[in-house]
Formats: sequence, structure tokens, C-alpha cells
Amino acid sequence: MNTLAHAGPGPWVLFFPLVWAAVILTVVTVVRRTGWRGRRGPGPRPGHDEQSPIALLGRRFAAGEIDEDEYWRRLTVLEEQFGRTTGPKGRTS
Repeated sequence: MNTLAHAGPGPWVLFFPLVWAAVILTVVTVVRRTGWRGRRGPGPRPGHDEQSPIALLGRRFAAGEIDEDEYWRRLTVLEEQFGRTTGPKGRTS
């Protein structure tokens, strides 16, 4: 004869929601790290790699080799060459 009375589901009932929460969290993390949302996150923008003329111009300006007027003038020419639209002072819009 069974002397233990069945008193409900017990502590294991909490285990299954925790497992599902871990699975969902893992899926969301993997999807975000693989770039499923596109290239909107941090990192280099498309078309601006480290060897591009625009990146080289930015490094020269940051190093103090050229002044601000020359930077904007050259940036405007480079952006026109690559087909980008420019706003005031050569900034992309």
C-alpha cells in the first residue's frame, strides 16, 4: 500500500519555465550576435573600410596634417566622386 499522499506537482514545476526561458534567451542572443538585424549596430559602415580614401582623410585630419577647411573641401570632392549627396560643409545627409 502506498503511504505517500500526492500533494501537488512539487518543486519540479518551476524547472520547465526556467528551461524555456534559457532556450529563448539563447536564441535571442545568437540571433543578435550573428547580425540578423543588418548592419545597424556598431562597427564600420559599409563602404568605409580602413583603406578607403574617406577613412584616410579622417585620419589625416585627426593627426593634424590638414586643417578643417581642407578636410571639408576634400571630403566634398570624395563624396561627390562616390555618388553620395552632401549637405552643408560636405556632411552626408
